[in-house]
Amino acid sequence: MNREKTEQAVYEDSIGCTCDSAFADMVATKKRFHKLDGVQGYHLIQSFAEGEVTPELAHLIGLELAEELLKGRFEAVITTHLNTSHYHNHVIFNSVSMEDGRKYHSNAKSYYEEVRKISDALCVKYGLSVIPENGGRGQSYAEWQAERNGMPTWRTAIRMDIREAVQESFTWRQFLAQMEQRGYVWKLDQKYPALKAPGMERFVRLKSLGKNYTETAIQEWILKPKKLGHTRQENMEWNQKQGRKADAPRKKLTGLQTLYYSYLYQMGVLKKRPPRPSYLVREDIRRLDQRIEQMEFLRKHGITTREQLMHFRTPREEQILSLLKERRRLYRKQPDSPRIDGITDQLKKLRKEVKMSRQIEKNSLEMEERMRQAEQQKEQENNPKWGKGEIGWQKEMEKK
Repeated sequence: MNREKTEQAVYEDSIGCTCDSAFADMVATKKRFHKLDGVQGYHLIQSFAEGEVTPELAHLIGLELAEELLKGRFEAVITTHLNTSHYHNHVIFNSVSMEDGRKYHSNAKSYYEEVRKISDALCVKYGLSVIPENGGRGQSYAEWQAERNGMPTWRTAIRMDIREAVQESFTWRQFLAQMEQRGYVWKLDQKYPALKAPGMERFVRLKSLGKNYTETAIQEWILKPKKLGHTRQENMEWNQKQGRKADAPRKKLTGLQTLYYSYLYQMGVLKKRPPRPSYLVREDIRRLDQRIEQMEFLRKHGITTREQLMHFRTPREEQILSLLKERRRLYRKQPDSPRIDGITDQLKKLRKEVKMSRQIEKNSLEMEERMRQAEQQKEQENNPKWGKGEIGWQKEMEKK
């Protein structure tokens, strides 16, 4: 119930308790039925597409979701947050029923057949978009939106590797081996072939990558005549089509700006690409838009070091605190003051700048580490002692 996120308590409601005493009420229910152990409660987040819903409608849908899912049996608090471009509801409810003391059990079946089913039905009811199923699993909103807008996602890196492997193969077996050399693991003992990319936990079915990446499509692709440079040209055309081409900088870069430019180069998205982009870097392509935005932010404000980032952020954080105090005072004494809207607009801009500076500070450290690991991996691959790549190293260890 963050008042800055719920517009001063306008979008807060509860079921079976009051917002102010929700915690005490839920604990009392647990004590009454002697069920203080185990899972204490559940937290649902229901998000909406940007610009598709008003705050009032978002909150109404959140209330209806809680009412239909819980049927008045569990205490719950429902709030709607407006602090991001995607309005979203938070629903927190007790794990113990205030009606009969039975516990709510959450699993994959209850999520798909209850929570998500109800949420989707409500969105359809009010004419809102619904994220489609993807191979039996739901996609995150960010991934769904990125694919809808033709932007890169983590699947893009896999598709790029498949295209390159196809260009170096003349048979299906050679293609499988080429992908294994890139660090992929195959699962072929099932109806639909699946592969797991380096660093990923789950396997992905080829057919889920698109109609051009099914087993049949790839085998037909392998049989087509090979053209020198085809893959690189294809990738360059793809980048240009997505509007993601980044030309060489007009002036010399230093510090963090150099790091970001080098990272984009290693990611393989610049016009001039490295001979063999590291997957450690390229798997981060799902954050390509964010990386480019951060690069532009650094250039716009002339920031090259983390120390400059801190000096940029500190006065803005102080200004935010000052504006929050002023707005709280106006809410109490002059709730109709037009100054309130002006302060809100200022806060949005300042918070965005502060958030961006913090993200850059954190992400730049992650990027440096990825670049270091990629360089280390490259040195190992070039060292005859280790054999060719990670697979060669593993075989050498097996011999010993």
